[in-house]
Amino acid sequence: MRIRGAVLERIGADAPFAKSEPITVSELDLGEPGTGELLVRIEAAGLCHSDLSVVDGNRVRPVPMLLGHEAAGRIEAVGPGESDLRVGQRVVMTFLPRCGECAGCATDGRTPCLPGSMANNAGELLSGGRRLLRDGAEVHHHLGVSAFATHAVVDRRSVVPVDDDVPADVAAVLGCAVLTGGGALLNSAKPAPADRIMVVGLGGVGMAAVLVAAALRAGTGREIIAVDTVAEKLKSAMELGATSSYTPAEIAEQNIQAEVVIEAAGNVRAFETAVGATAPGGTTVTVGLPAPDARASISPLGLVAQGRSIIGSYLGSAVPARDIPEYVRMWREGTLPVERLISSRIRLEDINKGMDELAAGHALRQVIVFD
Repeated sequence: MRIRGAVLERIGADAPFAKSEPITVSELDLGEPGTGELLVRIEAAGLCHSDLSVVDGNRVRPVPMLLGHEAAGRIEAVGPGESDLRVGQRVVMTFLPRCGECAGCATDGRTPCLPGSMANNAGELLSGGRRLLRDGAEVHHHLGVSAFATHAVVDRRSVVPVDDDVPADVAAVLGCAVLTGGGALLNSAKPAPADRIMVVGLGGVGMAAVLVAAALRAGTGREIIAVDTVAEKLKSAMELGATSSYTPAEIAEQNIQAEVVIEAAGNVRAFETAVGATAPGGTTVTVGLPAPDARASISPLGLVAQGRSIIGSYLGSAVPARDIPEYVRMWREGTLPVERLISSRIRLEDINKGMDELAAGHALRQVIVFD
C-alpha cells in the first residue's frame, strides 16, 4: 500500500534542520504484514531525543530511514498465523521488542533483547528484513517501528494493546517517555519511601520521571528535586509535582544531594552532576544517551568509600507488556496525568522544525497527530 512518511536522508546535517531539511516527507510502498506481524494505522507519534540523536549523528543508523519510535495506532490488518490481537484494537508501539527467548529477555528487563537490538541496529523488523520501499529501493526501519508515517508494519512483539479509553496521544507517550523515565524509578532505582528523588535533565523522559515520582509520593512526603539549566522547564517540573528545583550550578554550590538521582539529559556534564549529587549509599540511574565517544570524569573513591552505585537503564529496564498496563492503571486513577507531558501537537510536514525545537530544549513532547 502507499503511505506517507518522514524519511531521514542523511545524518549530521547542519542545524537549523528547518533550513537544511535532512528529513523529507515522501510517498513510500509498505509491504503486507508477514507471519506474526501487524499493519497499524498511526494515530499519534511523539518526537524524542532518540530520533534527534539519529538526525544529528550521535546515533549512527543506516539511511535512508523512516523515523519515529514512540507512537500509538489502530490495527488494520493481522498477518498470517494465529494472533491474540484483532483488527481495530489500539496499540502502543515499543521500540525495543522482546523475543522472550534470549539471555537478555531472561533478565526481567534489566538488559535488552539481543535479537531485538540486532534488528534495530540493522534497520530491520524483529522477524527479519524490511517492509518499506521508495522508488523500488529499500528504506530502513527505525527501531522496529518507523512511526512518523500514516501506517506501519511492525512485529507483534513491538506493540502492547490498550483499551479505547486511553487517548492516542497519551498512549503514544507511554511507549517511550513514560516507560523510560518511570522505569528508571520503578524498575532500576526502586526507591524506599523516605528516599529523596532527584531528576537531572527535564526533557520528555526527565519530566516523565518527575511525574511518576509525584505519583509515588502520596503518603510519603518525600522530596522530589528537579534539575535543569532552563528556567521554564524548572517551572514546569514544579507544576508536575517536584517539591523543589535548581540549576546544576545551584546543586553544586549548595551541595544538594538525594538518595536516588535519575540522569535523563544524555550529556556528560549532566551525568557528572547526577553522580556528584548522589548521597552516600545512594544510587545514580542514567538513562540519557550521549554520543558514543563521550567520556565522564568521576571519582571511583567516591563510589567505594561512600557506597554509591551507578546503574544504566535502557528503556527504563522495562518489560513493556508488564509495565504499560500499570501506567495505564495509574493514568485511569488520576495519579499519572500523562497528557501534561504533551507540549504541542504538530503536523508531519513540520518534522524538521520539530527537531529544531527539540534540539533547542524548548519542547517536552511534541506529538504528530494524524487525521
